[in-house]
Parts: sequence; structure tokens; C-alpha cells
Amino acid sequence: MENRNTEQQFKAVMQECRSLFEKKLHDYGASWRILRPSSLTDQLFIKAKRIRSLEEKKESLVGEGIRPEFVALVNYGIVGLIQLERGHVDQVDITPDEAMMLYDSYADDTLQLMLKKNHDYDEAWRSMRVSSYTDFILTKLQRIKEIEDLQGQTLVSEGIGSNYQDIINYAVFGCIKLSEG
Repeated sequence: MENRNTEQQFKAVMQECRSLFEKKLHDYGASWRILRPSSLTDQLFIKAKRIRSLEEKKESLVGEGIRPEFVALVNYGIVGLIQLERGHVDQVDITPDEAMMLYDSYADDTLQLMLKKNHDYDEAWRSMRVSSYTDFILTKLQRIKEIEDLQGQTLVSEGIGSNYQDIINYAVFGCIKLSEG
């Protein structure tokens, strides 16, 4: 039963993220298609560093809290997966409908990965602190930077895509935990 609850909670957060993504897609189009991998990694890094800063300072001068940054990490993580598949471009080359189809495909792939890992790890994420998700996300981003610096020539790494999926999953867990109080 707990697993079904996790799946429902995960899907609810992903729907919230999807809704924001769709609205931004309306306003800006798929402008993110222009981002090179290193720029996308830096954008994810900025979001994760802001979460860590807010966790440590316990105050936001901009007025936005931690949860919106986790939502942004989910959406940029999915953008990262799309960019890995498609590469970057100089001009937007997909329609909003195509972008949403890609979003949904990667969101579903990431959900399926979470369900498998959640089964194997027996809901361990529920006993973790939100600040640990932040630290794990920052660690994953450091790994991505290293892989990018190696031009993908790794010896034993899972690769960038797996790291993006882990970032998405930790960010969703952060959203769930923050909603639970």
C-alpha cells in the first residue's frame, strides 16, 4: 500500500511540474532547445545551490521558497534528458506539442525507474532529510560536470542521463516531503 501511495504522490508532483512546464512553454516556446549541455548543467546547479543556501540561511530575500526550486529541477532535468537525445540547436526546432510529448515520455521513464529503485531500496527516501536530497543532487551535478569534462569518456559511470533521472527523483521526493510538512 505504501508503494501505491508513493506512486500517487510522485504522479501528483509530476503533474504539477508538467503544468508549469506547459505554461512556460506557452510563454517562451521551447527556447531551452538552444541550451548546450554545460549551460543546462549550470542552470541545474544554480537551482540546487539556491536550495542549499535557503536551507542553511533559513531566509529568502526573493520571496520564493525551496519547493519551487525542486519543481524547477524536475523540469530542467527532463529538459536535460531531451537535450541528451536531441542535442542543442541554434533555433527552436520543435513545437509545443512535440515538447510535451517528449516531456511525458521522459517523465514516464523516470517514474518507472523510481518505482524499481523504490522497490529495491524499500522506501528509504522517506526516512531521509530533505537536505540530503539537496546534497545528493549537488553531488550528481558534480558528477555530470566531470563526465562533460571527459566528453563522456567514462570507465564505470552510469552516464549523464541516469544522473538527470536521479536528480528528478530526488527533487520529486523533496516536493513530497515538503508538502507533508
